[in-house]
Amino acid sequence: MTRRTTDLATRASVAASRHDHDGSLAAENFADTERTRQRPAQRTDRPTPLLLQGQEYLLRCPILPLDFQERMHSLGLVDDGDGDPEPCVVVLARSADMEMNELSIALAERGVRMARIDVDRCLSMSLTVYPETPLIELDTWVLRPVLVWRRHFELAALPVDPATVFGAYVVDQWRSVTDWLTHRTDWAQVNSASHTRRLDRLTQLSDAAAIGLSTPRTVVTTRPARHRPGGGDCIVKAAGRHLVEPTSGVQHGLFPRPLDTRRADRRPEPAPVIVQQYLSADYELRVFVVGGQLIGYRVDKLDPAQLWLNPDSVEVRKADLPEALAAKLLALARYWRLDVAAFDLLVSDGDAVFLEVNVNCDWQWFEHRSSAPDVSAAVASWVASRFARLRPG
Repeated sequence: MTRRTTDLATRASVAASRHDHDGSLAAENFADTERTRQRPAQRTDRPTPLLLQGQEYLLRCPILPLDFQERMHSLGLVDDGDGDPEPCVVVLARSADMEMNELSIALAERGVRMARIDVDRCLSMSLTVYPETPLIELDTWVLRPVLVWRRHFELAALPVDPATVFGAYVVDQWRSVTDWLTHRTDWAQVNSASHTRRLDRLTQLSDAAAIGLSTPRTVVTTRPARHRPGGGDCIVKAAGRHLVEPTSGVQHGLFPRPLDTRRADRRPEPAPVIVQQYLSADYELRVFVVGGQLIGYRVDKLDPAQLWLNPDSVEVRKADLPEALAAKLLALARYWRLDVAAFDLLVSDGDAVFLEVNVNCDWQWFEHRSSAPDVSAAVASWVASRFARLRPG
């Protein structure tokens, strides 16, 4: 990149003002979509699923694009170059992905072009993909993807109603094209979808146990009241994502909760859930892996859902990892071919117990709470280094 501004204050003010045009248009489109939605009637004789009972977590994700590089190019503050396709990092995300907003600035400082395809803004996007050449046109720019990273590009965030013909059409087309983009071999992938798409929680647990990590006793069932793995207290967890998005930009939490088998409804749950042995923990560990480097944070909290429901009361600080644990986590990362991910573990009586790995992991909250921005620096350095190795010529 050339003619780059270096004044951070200017960057911040430009980024903060960008929604005046793009964001307002997106909001208008979203409002129009909401007015035309027609939802089928839902049966009222079914019990409320366990994980929807008492969950008060609600997150609104505004369509507020803050990507620095996108704004600089749209304002004409970057030299258009010689007309040749520009090598770039392509990120498929959503506009509220703050980790990618931060990465855009960090890569600009290193002269690395980054381009965004955001799921909540793509309905008005000008995009052309050339199947016969590794090139794409994004708005007015011809780009040569070198590295593609899919993060938080959840089709539920498309501002359409999939229950309508229009919405079903839009969802299916974007699913097909983005799946193709994230499986194409002309460019490299971060956390290749070919290897991670089947990395469900049950596979994670069995693989972690096979490599020598402790794991909780677990069952998957639509009859949680009938099971007590481990013979003592249990918790119930979602088998899928911890957040559901029935309306674009509005996410509901599905967080682990204690299971009282005496009071649980005896009728089947409408979908399978994970029932897991409850282990009292001295503390928790969130361990990020970035290109083979491990960065650990100790998390002290009183309740499994406290991280989301009362985050200000959670204590976070940097943590060194025992060599044996670090070796096992790195072995899992290599086996699963993970470039950037986060492991969640409990430490109980000195033993680290594997819970899950999160491929679309966020790290800025942990960095803010611990005043240790090590992950952001490691991610920017790793992406720029890999880009340099992959860039043609």
